[in-house]
Amino acid sequence: MRAPQLPFEKESFKNEQQLVNFAHNFAGKLHGFDGPLIIWLEGELGTGKTTFARSLIRALGYKGRVKSPTYGLLEHYQADPINADPGNADPINIVHMDLYRISEPEELEFLGLTDLLDEQTILLVEWPYKGGRWLPEPDFLFEFAYANPGRDLSWKACTDRAQRSRTSLTTT
Repeated sequence: MRAPQLPFEKESFKNEQQLVNFAHNFAGKLHGFDGPLIIWLEGELGTGKTTFARSLIRALGYKGRVKSPTYGLLEHYQADPINADPGNADPINIVHMDLYRISEPEELEFLGLTDLLDEQTILLVEWPYKGGRWLPEPDFLFEFAYANPGRDLSWKACTDRAQRSRTSLTTT
């Protein structure tokens, strides 16, 4: 359900470690989220989209190497939820897409994206505007920008369920 439009939250990171810490904090607020969860990552090249995505994927419990999906369009990860009761939690499916290299949104039709999205899926999309109508609307929108020093992040919760998580993020 679409939520009333709220203003963007603003964050500033003087260094990469601060961005990594924010991603870990964000991941901690996502447990128990009724999926699929859609996160759009916008910003120029080098502003922190992939760093944030990698950090979030690791913070969600994935232990392996997190690759950039720039050339393969998407990478799929399965993470065991952190702090879950052993044997009592379903793995989290994480799909990380980078649409920088696509020329037409219709290229997404062949990825079978809707088949990848279930209740335990988190979809991270870099360059989402290139996906057109083939992408689901976001629960969260993150806009990364250069700052001196570091990076700035403007973000907002776009759905009712995301706004419930947003409240706990802004009160920590």
